[in-house]
Parts: sequence; C-alpha cells; structure tokens
Amino acid sequence: MYTLQNDLLKIAIKQTGAELCEISSVKHKTDFMWDANPDVWGSFAPNLFPIIGSMKNDSYIYNNSTYKMPKHGFLRHNTDVKLIENTNNSLTFKLAYNDDLYKLFPFKFEFYITYELVDNTLHLKHLVKNIDNKPMFFSLGGHPAFKCPVFSDEVYSDYHLVFEQNESAETYLLNMSNGLLTSKTKPVFNGGNKIQLQHNLFNNDALIFKDLKSRKLTLNSKTRGDILTMKFNDFPYLGIWAKPNANYVCIEPWQGIADHEDTNQDIVTKEGIVKLDKNTSYQAIYSIEIDLNHLV
Repeated sequence: MYTLQNDLLKIAIKQTGAELCEISSVKHKTDFMWDANPDVWGSFAPNLFPIIGSMKNDSYIYNNSTYKMPKHGFLRHNTDVKLIENTNNSLTFKLAYNDDLYKLFPFKFEFYITYELVDNTLHLKHLVKNIDNKPMFFSLGGHPAFKCPVFSDEVYSDYHLVFEQNESAETYLLNMSNGLLTSKTKPVFNGGNKIQLQHNLFNNDALIFKDLKSRKLTLNSKTRGDILTMKFNDFPYLGIWAKPNANYVCIEPWQGIADHEDTNQDIVTKEGIVKLDKNTSYQAIYSIEIDLNHLV
C-alpha cells in the first residue's frame, strides 16, 4: 500500500492493479470511497486496460488469430504493477508487456498511471506507449466507487448525479446474460441534467452513455451539498453503476466500450478502440475534486 497526503486530502493506492483505495479528508477523516466490502463488491477503483467491459465469448480476433481476454482486461488484478516514481505530490506506476500478457494481448506496450494530488483534486493521468513495430489496439478507463451516502444521517436516495449540461443522451442496454451491448436504449434524463440515485436504478446493470454533452458531473447530497466532481474531457464514454441495493456509486470514464452482441470480434474495428501507431504514446486524464466544504 502506498499513500500520498497534502493539507486537505489523503489517498492510498494498492500495488496490485495500481488501484486507488482511499480518498479521505485529513482534517475530518471523512471517507469518500467505497470500502470494498467483499460480501457486496470487493473492489475500490479498478483500472481498466486494455479493454472495457465484456468481449463476446471473452475473446477477440486480431490478424485472424483468436485471443482470450477477461472482462475489463488484465490490469486490475495484476501483481506485476510496480511503483516507479514517488514525489511529494504524485505516485507513478508501470505495467509492461511480458510473455504471459503477450499471449492475451499480442502487442509490446508500457502502461503508466500517475496519481497527482493538487490541493483538493486528484488527477489520474494515463500514459500508454506502443513500443512494438506495428500499430496497437486498446481501450482504457476507470471504475472508481464512491461511498454513498457519505454521512450516517443520510440515505442513498438523498443523492443525485448532476451533469454540467442538460442531457438528452439515453443509456444503452446490456444483454444481461452475457454482458454485451444491445441496440436498445432507454431515456434517463428527460431533458434535465440530474439522475437521482435509487437502489433499483442498476437492476439492469450499468447506465452506459455514448453521447453525453457534459464532460463533468457532480455527486450532490440534498442535505450536504456537492460532495465531489469528476471531470473526464479525454473520455468519450461514461458508465454509472452499482450493485443493486449497495451503498456506493461507480462513475466510470471510458475510452472504449463493451462488445456489441452483433460484433465480428475483430479488435481493429471494435467500437471505441484506440489505434496507437508504432513508437508513439497516448495520454488521457480524468480528475476527482472533493468539495472544499467537506475538507476545511
């Protein structure tokens, strides 16, 4: 476990998967992240790479060969992730390809994630380097779970997700039997900019958005005001999810998306995939800002 702290916030990162597992107030000791109760959902904030969501038959095709790939990729449970830099306000972790990973993902890569703490904001900076002699195809994203309600005198339905713009985007529905995207959609916003959290909201799995206008959203409590704000300019897709009846909400910025149920499984033409030319790099950042009212 690695920790980082300033005058306002403390964060902690697990070495396995370089997983964020704590954001808390230094002064008030308030925890803002889910506690990863294994009886409900035993994760805090998995990092997703080199794929998002489920692939059809847990596999994909590249150059006429079929490769296996677990849901959300192989980073989140990976014990080969190493801390490579530790500064006064940042921690940087690295995962590089090896023989075992090459059997799942036939590209030579280096993946870096940096957690940078600046005042009341945590920046999560992703860097992918293609060190192969051919183009590389991948997705990446975050899966942070935030405690909800944060305070003991509140209930789950006291909370809203407030988007920076009025939205007309619909959620794309999953096939519950295999986790693949369907062509079916369902209205969520009705022209407004809020989603009220309710324990039955995720009975049909995640809300999945492809075409939001907003690049920022806030978790708001009707009794305590704004709790935190996520900015995700570099991520065109967004997932919102929790286990039904669980007291957390995942706000998930994605560069990539689960397979469609009609996919041909070719990773080169997969929706949302990033093509990275040889000997080049890709960067993407999202940030989590904790409202100062809960820190000072």
